[in-house]
Amino acid sequence: MKLVINTGRPVATVARELGIKEQTLGRWVNVFKARQEAGDGSALSETERVELARLRKEVSELKMDRAFLKKASLFFAQEASDTNESLSALTQPRTRGCSTAPMHPVRRWE
Repeated sequence: MKLVINTGRPVATVARELGIKEQTLGRWVNVFKARQEAGDGSALSETERVELARLRKEVSELKMDRAFLKKASLFFAQEASDTNESLSALTQPRTRGCSTAPMHPVRRWE
């Protein structure tokens, strides 16, 4: 439809190129032109503008909430990982050096 309106090409030519019936494209073009002349083209009503503003604000708030929750989940995941590492270090037996080394100091006789 915009190919006909913007370029001024005949409906029949554009319809053939797009593989649709000439009458269908012609009807779409006529409806579009009638809406443009009546002023119904892309203008929003006052209630639609108010709703659009409300929805944009809501989307913005939801994006901020999502970003916060993402950071919080990363923080808590890191903290849980650190806690797990601390707990595993506490439950594992500690050894010094080689496991076959004696646990008491060796005295030398002089």
